[in-house]
Amino acid sequence: MDLSGSGDVERATTDVDILAFATPRANAAPDQSTLREPPEPIPAALARAAATVGRDLGLDEHWLNTGPALQWRAGLPPGLAGRVEWLRYSALWVGLVARYDLIFFKLFAAADSSGPRSVHYQDLLALRPSAAECDAAVEWVSTQDASPAFADVLHRVANHVRTDLELR
Repeated sequence: MDLSGSGDVERATTDVDILAFATPRANAAPDQSTLREPPEPIPAALARAAATVGRDLGLDEHWLNTGPALQWRAGLPPGLAGRVEWLRYSALWVGLVARYDLIFFKLFAAADSSGPRSVHYQDLLALRPSAAECDAAVEWVSTQDASPAFADVLHRVANHVRTDLELR
């Protein structure tokens, strides 16, 4: 997985998160207006293909999952749809979230897991967010869980990021 956008930070991932489905135009990548919440469960044909790939590669049976799609209910980072990078593999279009949005998701995951010790935190550091990106991510992540306990953890994790990257 290339987290930096420049090809210099790589880590193998064990799963693929489906955030949205999209409807492509004829022979063209989907546009931002076609993003929609993925169905649960995923379509049977996709589930069968994922099971075959998982079996062949020795992956967990839930390697392809829609867990992050819950973000549709709490709200996606503003402008995410317009930043998706579309890649085509034969008849399959795959949209990759932009580095900017990945910073938001990784901060949320780091605050929602074990903080600075988590793989999400390490991924966040590898993305090397700027102070402005970190601030924007904190603002968005704070809308995802209104509990005071989560806000405290979020701010502690964000302060660790700022310290570790010397963004103060």
